[in-house]
Amino acid sequence: MQADLLLYRTIVVANGAFPERGDALELMRRAEHLVCCDGAIDKVTAHGLTPTAVVGDCDSMRAESLERWGSILHPDTSEEYNDLQKALRYCLCEGLSPVALIGCEGLREDHFIANLSIMATYSEFLPLVMVTQEGVFNVLRQSATLLSRKGQQVSVFCTDTQLPLTFHGLKYPVRRRAFQHLWEGSLNEALGDAFTIELHGEGTVIVYRANDSRIVSQD
Repeated sequence: MQADLLLYRTIVVANGAFPERGDALELMRRAEHLVCCDGAIDKVTAHGLTPTAVVGDCDSMRAESLERWGSILHPDTSEEYNDLQKALRYCLCEGLSPVALIGCEGLREDHFIANLSIMATYSEFLPLVMVTQEGVFNVLRQSATLLSRKGQQVSVFCTDTQLPLTFHGLKYPVRRRAFQHLWEGSLNEALGDAFTIELHGEGTVIVYRANDSRIVSQD
């Protein structure tokens, strides 16, 4: 288990592909607060895990699950938000932070892209990380240094075409460059045990690091 991920004791489980290995599964086993989007409840309990809260519109829950978990059920029938947003709003209301998101990928690619966008939006209100079976996504709103290993695959995504970025410690360097396309910062590689993404202004950047990846500090 990555040392930084141990800080995330609140886990939100979305109804995507359920992890079968790695840090995502271990995080759920260690969680103090395991918040399930309602459609994920059967997957979570099938792996011997016990949720502390179930949030959503309940339209995808079986009658048996509704009865079993009624005492920790937090229904939200709002059509303005999807279940992941409802779970994050629950965490905000309950003061649960930081939060790791799991089960956000797989099954439908459009859901995954939407979930990344939701993470970026809600990162303004609470620290978030998304853990998949293959790596970790972090949202940066200021310059940050992240631990890595030599040869680790790294991708940096920024939708703000007016935000210059500088990369330090990556194979393909960037110097005060504002990306005009989402793919321009992808498919990079760490040169050593840390790298820095420097933001020359205000904005939001999503960083993906394959396999073991840890955030060290934010400037």
